[in-house]
Amino acid sequence: MKYLFVICFLFQVYSTSANAQAYKYHTVKKGETVFSISQSYSIDEEDIYKYNPEAREGIGVNEKLVIPIKESGSAQKSTVSEAPQFVEHTVKKKETLYSLSKEYNVSVDDIKRYNKQLYSKELQMGETIKIPSGNSNSQQSIITENTTSSIPVENNKPQEKQITSTREHIVLPKETKYGIARKYGMTVKELEGLNPRVEVLQPGMMIRVGTDVLDDEPVIITDERFRFYEVKPQETLYSLAERFGVSQDSLKQLNPALKEGLKFGMVLKVPKKNSDGEEIDDDAYTGRGEMADTKMDLSEFINNRSTKEIALMLPYHLNKIDADSLETYRNTILNERVVRISLDFYSGVLMAVDKAKSMGISTNLKVYDTKRDPSEVANIINSNNFNNTDAVIGPLLQETTEAAASRLEKKNIPVINPLSNRSMRGYKNLFQSRPGDDFMKSAMVDYIVKNSTGKNIIIVADGKSFQIKNELNNLIPSARNVNPSGNFVSEAKLAEMMAGGENWVILESDNINLVSSVTAALNRLARNHDVTLLTTNKNNAYENDIISNNHLGKLKFRYPSVDKEYDTKLSDDFIKDYETRFNIEPNQYAVRGYDLTMDVLLRLASAEDLYESFEKYPGYTEYYESKFHYMPNAGGAGYTNDAIYILQLNEDLTISKANDF
Repeated sequence: MKYLFVICFLFQVYSTSANAQAYKYHTVKKGETVFSISQSYSIDEEDIYKYNPEAREGIGVNEKLVIPIKESGSAQKSTVSEAPQFVEHTVKKKETLYSLSKEYNVSVDDIKRYNKQLYSKELQMGETIKIPSGNSNSQQSIITENTTSSIPVENNKPQEKQITSTREHIVLPKETKYGIARKYGMTVKELEGLNPRVEVLQPGMMIRVGTDVLDDEPVIITDERFRFYEVKPQETLYSLAERFGVSQDSLKQLNPALKEGLKFGMVLKVPKKNSDGEEIDDDAYTGRGEMADTKMDLSEFINNRSTKEIALMLPYHLNKIDADSLETYRNTILNERVVRISLDFYSGVLMAVDKAKSMGISTNLKVYDTKRDPSEVANIINSNNFNNTDAVIGPLLQETTEAAASRLEKKNIPVINPLSNRSMRGYKNLFQSRPGDDFMKSAMVDYIVKNSTGKNIIIVADGKSFQIKNELNNLIPSARNVNPSGNFVSEAKLAEMMAGGENWVILESDNINLVSSVTAALNRLARNHDVTLLTTNKNNAYENDIISNNHLGKLKFRYPSVDKEYDTKLSDDFIKDYETRFNIEPNQYAVRGYDLTMDVLLRLASAEDLYESFEKYPGYTEYYESKFHYMPNAGGAGYTNDAIYILQLNEDLTISKANDF
């Protein structure tokens, strides 16, 4: 191992010295401009902008700039990479990124680097992309443990580390975003988030990075055995081991950061070739990992017939029942929404237990009243034997759920929260079955980007939505932007942006006046244009009476959702059975109780426990209104269901699943 370290270190020194350009920091003083600074160093303004692209937006006092230092004699000629040249290629049928990389003798990463949309969508036939050629450098990355050598020295004193959660990093020759992200234990997306104006890395450029430097062995990525791989949404450690033909333990040894858990966007060191010596083609891969987008019917895999021990914890407030009369409790049900939800959910649980019984799955259901009190949850767990419990469904609310998860974590008993989408404390046994807002947004962004080809994308976002606006613009460079004025957008302004084909308008705001003005204007424009309205956040503004559902239906309004409307034809038997038992049609909470419990029971019946079921069956499950696909959170802090519906409001005001593939 020490020989590999020495080779890597020497290779770094050689790479740095081969590019004889020198750099230094300049701290901006009051009254200085980019022009005056360029004059003081006898360089062009463009030389400063080249290594400090954000300086085009202006510079501030005490801001640090990277300055290229000219040298005398032959060394004065800079060896910094020249601007890349490109070949435009129109994608043909059956062509993949892998086949194009072979045809043009460039890496798949280099193609993606200059075609940002390919990071989040597949290659499309007929699409024209830029392929680097000529003097564009292949930016294979070098990782070393000598981080201090990459930080410039000013006035013979080492640059001090920032006393924040980030630090400065000067890009070395041949470094890539993948390599730098891996070095500092970040994802590429997190790195790009810290440096939103940096499109292409250049040697000497100063960027912001995290403070955690991984204690990992140095790796030369030009090694025949390994390369970098960025973890995609819904991938698991199991699917990655299958994809690359190695054990999960081997992946953990190659990537120490995995001890904190796998997360989307993480950069991993993986084998280039499989066990047969063949190069692994990501685009041609059809293995287990792709089953994350495959619907699975777990009833076909039932093999564990042991009785399932389920604890159901919900706030019923049974202590409020008068000993001589039910009138007090009836009033409680009418007045407390949480109690009503609990009882509706419980009715769905009972329906699922009966259904599972008809499939040969026996359940011992123990029901506990949490009274919405974390101390009551602790009392329940301390006073009862949970040793053989397969899963806890509930409690309903955040505090009581966390109380249950913390006390059952050592026993590794899964605690599944049924309804809350709030961020919770990280317990390894905690399962959030309802995706949070970040998951919803990411799913919608992914949907928009994958289907944006050939469409005129228009983004309308208010000031509070600048982050999602920037993210969409980075992923869809051709998108056009409309800036509201005083929470209003005129029809004329939107009309200027319309094209002859499909127009997708992405509206990001929770301001009722802005949503109202945009939807009304688009409704009129839809008479002569093909207009679809989309949002990553269907907030309360869309539920206001001012907003016309007829307008939204005409605009084929699309948005992310956890639940879909259940199909009354497909669920006719369920509705009849429910009505027979409870004399009322099931509401959304009853259906949710059924869906969640049915999923838990089928997972337990098709595997040894819940944890094994996720590795054994990496696809998603779906029932009447909900679907489930649990992914491990970062740092081993439990699991979150990331299965999202993209729904469309139709002109007849029915709701269906949007599908543009």
